Amino acid sequence: MNQEVTDFIATLKEPWQEELAASLRKVVHEAIPDVHERIQYKKPHFLKNGKYAAVISTSKAAVSFTIFNPSLLDLPGEIFAGPPERKTMKLQKGDTFEFEQLVSLVRQASATL
Repeated sequence: MNQEVTDFIATLKEPWQEELAASLRKVVHEAIPDVHERIQYKKPHFLKNGKYAAVISTSKAAVSFTIFNPSLLDLPGEIFAGPPERKTMKLQKGDTFEFEQLVSLVRQASATL
């Protein structure tokens, strides 16, 4: 794990954002055991074979999680939005997500990277 990503998560102002970001990071590591993570554009980016697999971003009111290469996925439309090359889920305070389902989606999307 990259210390810069650890520090990014630890310095999030809202505890709920820190919890969500840490959980989303665990999703990526479970889905892609050999993932490379780094801070880029002031956000945690997760790469497989040098290609973007996922990114976590935050705003005052949300934590967003983007999956790259989702074209073969059957994504829940009410949860994910965005252009064909990436789909983003926006979580707000009190929101939850299905951990194993998200692991499966990230694993499938990154399989061809």
